[in-house]
Amino acid sequence: MPRAPGVIRDSIVGYLTALGKEAGVTEIHGAVARQIGHVQPSSVRSYLNLNTPDVFERTSRGHYRLRVQTPSSSRRPEIRPALVEGRASLYQADSFEWLARRSPASIHAVVTDPPYGLVEYSEKEQAKLRTGRGGVWRIPPAFDGHQRSPLPRFTTLNTEDLTELADFFRRLGVLLFKVTVPGANIVVASNPLLAHIVASSMVEARLEVRGSIVRQVMTMRGGDRPKNAHLEFSSVSVMPRSMWEPWLVMRHPIDGRVQDNLRRWKTGGFRRPSDEKPFGDVIKSSPTPKAERKIAPHPSLKPQAFLRQIVRAALPLGKGVILDPFAGSGSTLAAANAVGYESIGVESDAQYVHIALGAIKKLQSLVA
Repeated sequence: MPRAPGVIRDSIVGYLTALGKEAGVTEIHGAVARQIGHVQPSSVRSYLNLNTPDVFERTSRGHYRLRVQTPSSSRRPEIRPALVEGRASLYQADSFEWLARRSPASIHAVVTDPPYGLVEYSEKEQAKLRTGRGGVWRIPPAFDGHQRSPLPRFTTLNTEDLTELADFFRRLGVLLFKVTVPGANIVVASNPLLAHIVASSMVEARLEVRGSIVRQVMTMRGGDRPKNAHLEFSSVSVMPRSMWEPWLVMRHPIDGRVQDNLRRWKTGGFRRPSDEKPFGDVIKSSPTPKAERKIAPHPSLKPQAFLRQIVRAALPLGKGVILDPFAGSGSTLAAANAVGYESIGVESDAQYVHIALGAIKKLQSLVA
């Protein structure tokens, strides 16, 4: 199966960035293969050769390191924010490219809801969703006596889809490891069917698993009788009705003890709701209110009442920068503004960026 564009590139760059020195082609190929699976050595050699001297510097025969870019030598234009609202900045850019160009150790926490059905968020399928003309978002409007809404196809991902998903989160993990400071919390929305893939892939990128946060909410997934046989098997649910949503908690490994990390980096734990109450891993939530969906129409929009709790807790001392690399229509940035944090969002879809231009200010002003 062809890999997603940039997988090999990001793996090589991520490895050399983390290594901080030169490496041989064999060593680089081994690191890439461990991260993304089988890859031909010739693919790694070709990429290194084709991108020398722009990206890599050949130090000796068969050995390369990342080229140090200076303002005069870099050929890529600066990515400027499409919006600055309060303490939030939103960039319209490819998340992986933006992360690759971001300075190391400059982000203090990540709160994000990535695209799991990767096909669904392609330009082609988003166009179908917006026009209501089928595609992978098409779900029968009603069967088994229940009205349904478009949802990502979590239950129909095949083996190739799951391999691509694992590659996606390895790449993301490598880049998040680079841009985050020691002790940074990385909180990633998931679902019960795919959380294990996300966690294992990001662990391969040297991030730590620190548990998960349960968003206690009735979702649209599961509980249904067999499709087109619901009368014959009226007492059967194909899978349990989902009443919770896992948000995985990862962490950039700390520098020394927790107290040392807190003093140096302002990270390494979660901010308590009060002196008497610790931050807990179960948060009762409701589906996103219609009023918020009207402000920011995005198929994966999460409610401000929930997001503000996650965002506030992610910076233990209330200091630092929150990142959402899949910002959608800006709900995480709105939550950060509401609690008084600096935040950065990255979103590649121009229509969602356009929605966010007006939505962030309205969402942050809501009483949640």
